[in-house]
Amino acid sequence: MSTEPTQDTSASTPAGDPAGVDARPARRLLLEIGIAVLLVVLLRAFVMQSFHVPSGSMEPTIMPGDRVVVTKIGAGEVERGDVIVFDGTDTFAAADRTPFASDGVIGRTLSAIASTLSIDLGEQDFLKRVAGVGGDRVTCTPDDGLQVDGQPVDEPWLERGTTACDTPFDVTVPQGRLFVLGDNRGDSADSRAHLGDPGGGMVPVDDVVGHVAWRYWPLDRIGGLGDHAG
Repeated sequence: MSTEPTQDTSASTPAGDPAGVDARPARRLLLEIGIAVLLVVLLRAFVMQSFHVPSGSMEPTIMPGDRVVVTKIGAGEVERGDVIVFDGTDTFAAADRTPFASDGVIGRTLSAIASTLSIDLGEQDFLKRVAGVGGDRVTCTPDDGLQVDGQPVDEPWLERGTTACDTPFDVTVPQGRLFVLGDNRGDSADSRAHLGDPGGGMVPVDDVVGHVAWRYWPLDRIGGLGDHAG
């Protein structure tokens, strides 16, 4: 008995048919890219962040145009002499903080994502040196220089011949707050410039973004802050 040949209905899709292309490598690549982006965002939100310094308020320690890395680990553990970056939206800047930039985990993550995409959330970051922490009495006169609790403060980061202050001040730092100064005392709008504002120019410790750990640009100044680290 002869049989007619039957057509194999399971034959592969003709060459060139997009439906026959294995999409798994493409999906895997997209997944790897997504994971990499997420890791970068999380690293930026909770571990370290890069900042460009536009002004000369911290000269000669940090010059205009320098780019620095800020570590966020232990951001709330601040000591006198530390160089920090903080969000001055509620203390130094006039701009209102966007409601999306909350203080929680989600808020910090959204803030990092938006900053990565160059979206301005209304936060205003400042870079200064800590002169006083909670409970300190910080005073300064042109003759006696900077003092904390009556003890003179050695400030090797100041340019030679620079006075610690031109106008005397005498403040007591509340608990949970910081009194900050720029190393370029003659050109720094720091806590001194906000003594008459609500809060007296004192920065909440909770607003500290992190400590300046490293300078990576320009190349001839790459490295730590050295003797200027305080």
